[in-house]
Amino acid sequence: MSKQEIVELIEKYQTIIVHRHVRPDPDALGSQGGLAQLIRDTYPEKKVFEVGEEEESLTFLTKMDDVSDEQYQQALVIVCDTANQARISDQRYNMGEKLIKIDHHPVVDAYGDVQWVDTTASSTSEMVYELFEAGKPSGLTLTQESARLLYAGIVGDTGRFLFPSSTKRTLQIAADLVAYDFDRPELYEDMYKTPHDIARLKGYILQHFTVSPLGLSTVKLSKELLDEYGITPSQTSSLVGVLGDIEGIIAWVIFVEEETQIRVRLRSKGPVINEVAAMFDGGGHPMASGATIYSWDEMDRVTAALEKVCKEYQNKA
Repeated sequence: MSKQEIVELIEKYQTIIVHRHVRPDPDALGSQGGLAQLIRDTYPEKKVFEVGEEEESLTFLTKMDDVSDEQYQQALVIVCDTANQARISDQRYNMGEKLIKIDHHPVVDAYGDVQWVDTTASSTSEMVYELFEAGKPSGLTLTQESARLLYAGIVGDTGRFLFPSSTKRTLQIAADLVAYDFDRPELYEDMYKTPHDIARLKGYILQHFTVSPLGLSTVKLSKELLDEYGITPSQTSSLVGVLGDIEGIIAWVIFVEEETQIRVRLRSKGPVINEVAAMFDGGGHPMASGATIYSWDEMDRVTAALEKVCKEYQNKA
């Protein structure tokens, strides 16, 4: 696959529908919205749509479109930031004429007529910017709005450039993006402001966390607890990094009870955790992954698997 091949397909199709993963984060929406806006600004005559469920806390980034089944006919469909088909938001992604996958996660599911996967990229938003660079000779146009969205995606997936995934290339692209005239302070405020209820739950986590002798911390957020704090399961995504700066913790897991399943959010400062996530209907990056279990009885299995990788990591140190 070449980036030029994707640029040529974008040029060819009149209707383009852009998807991303369920429960979107800033990179999912940044890459989806940034790519869609890039195409709109370059080709005003094309019909370009963004689809998927809305995430109320992130609508300041971009909003979704209503698309009929008929509009998928003869359409180019592009899926951003999604390693496997089961996690694509809006499962009509395969109703188009051509399907492109753009992703920076390790390959879990090789889908699409065209696949561009770069696990060295900090984010899919970074990859979309590289697509813009490849398409500049063909006329691809980046505007203030698409720059804002791509910057948000990079900032979100690099933890404000703190994670090891932030490379020299990442910082060069970020520097290019901030040259566009969007309001960075406002963007940061929207991305990182903390509602009172979330702040209180953060305090609960900090008061009740424990650390095992191997450096693993486990947090359980039951439905009853979330109801007590007036928080939905999706809102807990902003709390996943809360234990990252605590001395002695090398990996941590937050179990979040939803209606019919338990969301497992995994993070690490060394041990490789995506293989553990894959054991429990999940996946992701070596240091940041997600999984799903279906009863609290399974929590001990997840914890045991994480303790094992923590032990292996410490034995190698």
